[in-house]
Amino acid sequence: MRKISITILASIVLSAFVYAEAMPNPLVPYQGTSNKGVDCSTLKGKVMAGYQGWFNCRDDGADLGWTHWARDRAKHFAPGNVTVDLWPDMTETTPAERYATGFKLANGEMAYVFSSYNRATVLRHFQWMTDYGIDGAFVQRFANGLRNESTRHHKDVVLSSCREGANVYGRAYALMYDLSGLRAGDTTRVSDDWKMLRDKMHMGKDPAYLHHEGKPLIAIWGIGFNDGRNYTLKECRALIEFFKADGCAVMLGVPTGWREKNRDAVNDPAFHELLKLADIIGPWTPGRYTTPAKASAHAEKYYPDDIKWCSDHSIDFLPVVFPGFSWHNLKPQDPLDKIPRLRGEFLWTQFAAAKKAGAAMIYVAMFDEVDEGTAIFKCTNNPPVGPNRFLTYEGLPSDYYLWLTGEGARLLRGERSMQTSRPERPQKEQKQ
Repeated sequence: MRKISITILASIVLSAFVYAEAMPNPLVPYQGTSNKGVDCSTLKGKVMAGYQGWFNCRDDGADLGWTHWARDRAKHFAPGNVTVDLWPDMTETTPAERYATGFKLANGEMAYVFSSYNRATVLRHFQWMTDYGIDGAFVQRFANGLRNESTRHHKDVVLSSCREGANVYGRAYALMYDLSGLRAGDTTRVSDDWKMLRDKMHMGKDPAYLHHEGKPLIAIWGIGFNDGRNYTLKECRALIEFFKADGCAVMLGVPTGWREKNRDAVNDPAFHELLKLADIIGPWTPGRYTTPAKASAHAEKYYPDDIKWCSDHSIDFLPVVFPGFSWHNLKPQDPLDKIPRLRGEFLWTQFAAAKKAGAAMIYVAMFDEVDEGTAIFKCTNNPPVGPNRFLTYEGLPSDYYLWLTGEGARLLRGERSMQTSRPERPQKEQKQ
């Protein structure tokens, strides 16, 4: 009995050690090296991508199951239990970054995916940003998930990895709080979280953290939408005032109809008074137009007056571009490839329209979102076969949208000539 008890005790200790290794403590100041790269003192002249970082896999150490891969995260990620429309290109990953699924490729081999909880994968993503000339990322931090310790821990780990990746590879990063799903009275979760990150991680003080007008930049997304959100404009104003008082610059993610208070925006006089507190305004456009012609028309109709309103109130304007849209496996009633990419033409048209309108900065939605088919990172043209259908990059190299986004950054900064049609990629720059 004594021998068995010792064995059991040793097993428990070993399990605890392995679990501790899998669940690192990210809430510490950054102490690594920082390589010189992009100028982190301003958002002007930059193309930044949104980084969801919300993917989990069984056995990745986070104990969150197949989050954002599967409809039922507790069940195996396999045909019939899937919510993504694009499949990541896993060819560059190490064995430790690959998580086995129930899907098979056309050749019969296992199909693998990644976990955002895996530090090596996040660092790889920031290395890609450097490789293709993308300035950095707004790290998404969904406030609704801060109430749960395990989901908050995942966010902390991803944020820590993004901070390291940005510093190691000379990119910029900043926090973007998404208020979606918050109940009335819950916006204080955001201010409490920032105080915790500021005190424990010294967030905003490492060399790679993006500043604007001399202050660390905080983005708050989801203000002024008329889709039945429970938190109020009064709460949002208090949150903005908190960050301003704490010495931060504030970027607000707002509806497309923010200026005229129509379409997807609330019609409330308090909305514009709140917006005047912002340092940057970024209207949300994914899904608001569906073709290159409509994208150009949208920019011509809205951007000049949007920019003028912002300029009149000493605010910077941040247009949003996206490569396409598809969420068929998430919402089967919608068609696959709902907003076609057209081999990059749709995305490039938006870059050109933003530049033509006089934009000084651009936000790309999103770096890694395969759920809604807006990802620009490396995705495969050979997804799993079976009952579920997936998009591809239409035969283009898996790194094509990283390259095209980098070209959009060059266009923004005047490093390449203006052209409204999609540029041709030199053969020597294509992935082999």
